[in-house]
Amino acid sequence: MTYDDLIPVIRRLALEAGDKIMEIYNSDDFDVKVKSDDSPVTEADEAADALISAGLRAAFPDVLLVTEEQATSHSTKGDTFLIVDPLDGTKEFIHRRGDFTVNIALVENGTPTRGVVYAPAKGRMFFTLADGQSVEETGSLDKEAMGTVQPISVSKADNSALLVVASKSHRDQATDDYINKYNVKDSKSAGSSLKFCLVATGEADIYPRVGRTMEWDTAAGHAVLAGAGGRVVRFDDHTPLQYGKDGYANPFFIAYAPDVELMEA
Repeated sequence: MTYDDLIPVIRRLALEAGDKIMEIYNSDDFDVKVKSDDSPVTEADEAADALISAGLRAAFPDVLLVTEEQATSHSTKGDTFLIVDPLDGTKEFIHRRGDFTVNIALVENGTPTRGVVYAPAKGRMFFTLADGQSVEETGSLDKEAMGTVQPISVSKADNSALLVVASKSHRDQATDDYINKYNVKDSKSAGSSLKFCLVATGEADIYPRVGRTMEWDTAAGHAVLAGAGGRVVRFDDHTPLQYGKDGYANPFFIAYAPDVELMEA
């Protein structure tokens, strides 16, 4: 598998999954179930997962696949793997708030190196090109042909007037306490992996996450942010966030533009 092979496939699968998700989102009603960890799952999560998984396994049969909706994949391990969250922001989806995304990423030696984040309700598509540069695609988002892409880049942050983005569904006092250590010009809330993309485009400078996430929640957004010049580090010691951990659970983390002067936890 080369990056040139990978990017068109994950872009197309994200768009196809987005169509399936929006078909269910725009229906009069849809099923919602509760998983063993008490998190919700909808028929859209499952339909998107089936579509993406089949497409990735057909295109790259020799590459390990880890996906949120297939528990058997969570006990597998490898230095190189594809990791999928077919519908990140299920709570946003259920409440019809639009801040949900399709996420597909490639992890190599602990680092997400390529990825795609697609927000179908918002019509925003972010991904890394084969050379690693992150872009936002605009236009009709044709599945078979890449349209106009605009390279994206993190902001040159002003530490006296920072732009902060935080979780819409999981914001808590610990998050606010950390944000209050900074000189904040504006703070906004967003759902799903869109927060990484807002830092990647310079629409925000920093995204702290003081709460539970899994690697499939973050890998694609991490790849997009890295390709735009950003960083993702552990909250506790500011070392790079690593992937392929046992159980694929993340520690707390901070995603940010490099000019931000990080505060201690």
